[in-house]
Amino acid sequence: PQTDSKLPEGLSGSHTDWLTLNVGGRYFTTTRSTLVNKEPDSMLAHMFKDKGVWGNKQDHRGAFLIDRSPEYFEPILNYLRHGQLIVNDGINLLGVLEEARFFGIDSLIEHLEVAIKNSQPPEDHSPISRKEFVRFLLATPTKSELRCQGLNFSGADLSRLDLRYINFKMANLSRCNLAHANLCCANLERADLSGSVLDCANLQGVKMLCSNAEGASLKLCNFEDPSGLKANLEGANLKGVDMEGSQMTGINLRVATLKNAKLKNCNLRGATLAGTDLENCDLSGCDLQEANLRGSNVKGAIFEEMLTPLHMSQSVR
Repeated sequence: PQTDSKLPEGLSGSHTDWLTLNVGGRYFTTTRSTLVNKEPDSMLAHMFKDKGVWGNKQDHRGAFLIDRSPEYFEPILNYLRHGQLIVNDGINLLGVLEEARFFGIDSLIEHLEVAIKNSQPPEDHSPISRKEFVRFLLATPTKSELRCQGLNFSGADLSRLDLRYINFKMANLSRCNLAHANLCCANLERADLSGSVLDCANLQGVKMLCSNAEGASLKLCNFEDPSGLKANLEGANLKGVDMEGSQMTGINLRVATLKNAKLKNCNLRGATLAGTDLENCDLSGCDLQEANLRGSNVKGAIFEEMLTPLHMSQSVR
């Protein structure tokens, strides 16, 4: 009779043993060599390489217990059997990928990542239209914070819409029409507002930290919140903006760039302009009482016809 020593390499001894797995209540029968040979460094290989090494628990039928999802385990076992990734319809590839990572089936992980990428529709980077966005707004409860982070609204007409409290962080709002829109307490941090029109918009308590509004029009905007919540435009790029006639009491424009901006007849009472670049700004007719201009760059700025005398006890560049 043929002995173990004469069997093909890799199938000797315990590796020829048939065994049954109980995976999440479903039974799978396979061989030790299937679990060990293809991925010798995997968790499954270490579990079943030598009898009893891991002290694997068995149920009343002698099946080895594995507390994982059986529907995601089946494609993994078949891959170990024949080296092909075959997944039945209706099985989530992400679930199979998670199991492959859990069991350390490294060669299968790459196959799954490619399959997942190929199964996804091509990304649609086209801007969201007003009609689509209004439908989106109407379907959302008014008390919910609407998350629009990173979305593309470039060139969209969003004028006169109620956009309070919406999270537009890092969104593309370039060349948008936001005139007369209510953006009270909206989050526009790092958003792209370049070339957009926000004339007469309500910007009470708005967050525009490090946003890019270069060349935008913000004429006659209201940044003043009666409750005392201050609009925050710290570090914003406001080069060449037109903010003529806007109400900005207490606004935070610290280290913002306002080079060549038009701020004629603005109310900047108590504003924080520390470290702000105001080079060549038109500040004529502005109310700058109690404004903090410490370290700001006012080279070439126009201050004529100010409503309140400017008392700069702190140095400016």
